[in-house]
Amino acid sequence: MRQTHNTVVSPQKAPSAGRSWSDSAMLVITFVRSRWGYRFRTRQQLKRFQDRRWRRFARTSMPRANYYVELTHHHGSLPIISKPDVRRNFAGMNTRSVTLEHALEVARTAERNRDFSPTIGNDLTVGLSSGTSGTQGAFLVSSREQALWAGTILARVLSSDSLRRLLTPWAEPVRISFFLRANSNLYESVASRRVSFEFCDLLEPIDAHIEALNRSRPNIIVAPASVLKRLADAQGEGRLRVRPNQVVSVAEVLEPADAELMFGVWGAPVSQVYQATEGLLAVTCSQGTLHMCEERVIVEPEWLDPERTRFHPVITDLQRTTQLIVRYRLDDVLRVREGEPCPCGSVALALAGVEGRADEVVQWPSTSGGSAVTVFPDVLRRTMSLAGRHFDDWRYEQETAEQTPSQEVQSASTVIRLLNADRAAEDAVQAELTNLANTLLAQPPRLIFAPWVEPQPGAKLRRITRLQPVSGEAGASPVGEHTA
Repeated sequence: MRQTHNTVVSPQKAPSAGRSWSDSAMLVITFVRSRWGYRFRTRQQLKRFQDRRWRRFARTSMPRANYYVELTHHHGSLPIISKPDVRRNFAGMNTRSVTLEHALEVARTAERNRDFSPTIGNDLTVGLSSGTSGTQGAFLVSSREQALWAGTILARVLSSDSLRRLLTPWAEPVRISFFLRANSNLYESVASRRVSFEFCDLLEPIDAHIEALNRSRPNIIVAPASVLKRLADAQGEGRLRVRPNQVVSVAEVLEPADAELMFGVWGAPVSQVYQATEGLLAVTCSQGTLHMCEERVIVEPEWLDPERTRFHPVITDLQRTTQLIVRYRLDDVLRVREGEPCPCGSVALALAGVEGRADEVVQWPSTSGGSAVTVFPDVLRRTMSLAGRHFDDWRYEQETAEQTPSQEVQSASTVIRLLNADRAAEDAVQAELTNLANTLLAQPPRLIFAPWVEPQPGAKLRRITRLQPVSGEAGASPVGEHTA
């Protein structure tokens, strides 16, 4: 495969004068199209739209990335890639020939200094993945792509009330408080004269954020589900006194019980944004359904069950023209929404939820001695919630899974950590997991109850962890980040 020398680049500060006229125009055009355009009546119409965009993308973007120069541009014939492939071929998969080493150096320096404005060249923002799969990755976004992202996210997320405030010149700007581990020029790109953007660093104590929120009184709060839950608890205790019009969950799986708690204290439904390092993937519609953003992303399901209810997505981002994301396999487990079409009228793929990652799919021994029984994250979460009145939070850690050559799981020890629990809580968890095992014709796991350990500041909440992956599992693969 043909390769060229990598361009030597140095980090620079992002231009302080704001976005260029062309980027501003791109943001507005994208906002209008994403809010009021893309009204596909059928899946066939959407597919024809994707085909046109793919042909243009293959013609204009792929020849500028060394990795793809000599490959076919027929979409279905291109290789499916994963995180190790991207790490090995990072410079060849972006159109600026930026090396992974240099991108990581710039991004890690920004993380250490908590200054996220430096860019590569004059316009290339670098960000880090969360590294939850064991190795950190990096992503590259140009100023034009930032404008596309900002226009799309504002159009898809803002409620009618927030949009009216945004478009009313004499009204106060829309105030957004955004909680994440790291800021980015990408996230700051939503800021303007009509949008006030406040980054809330997750490495800072939550009490400091509560004081800041009481002062700023945001209209929209965007945060990981675990942070939203802590803020909702603070609101219920009277320490937090805000009335957001919108609450948006990002970066973590949103539990239904937590969503109900948040709605109860704020009176605003919780919407979700599903975004990975590899791009913006899905956003909640006005009816509360999570739809894949298929006007910008081609989604190929790799089904995990015969009923075709759960899948790993293989994605191609048609708007990323700097770091190309072409047939990239995520190991997130997505569950398809079943039943009647969504009342919003969108024909884009509707999800019942983002259940988690492949390493959150646990396996229990079968009572018949045959192949292991797969337990999906959503099933395990619902079971733990049945015992939830006995404790405040939980974690499930399957530490070992030994297999014979026939792929039969022989033994597996599971550590359960419960917050504010007693012996009755342990008995309730044991009973519910045993009931689930009996239903699935599986042997219940051997449980070890261990003390609760508080997560590190800024770390993603992962209630289910399979620390040693079971060999031979279909569909398992490395993963990118799940952030906003």
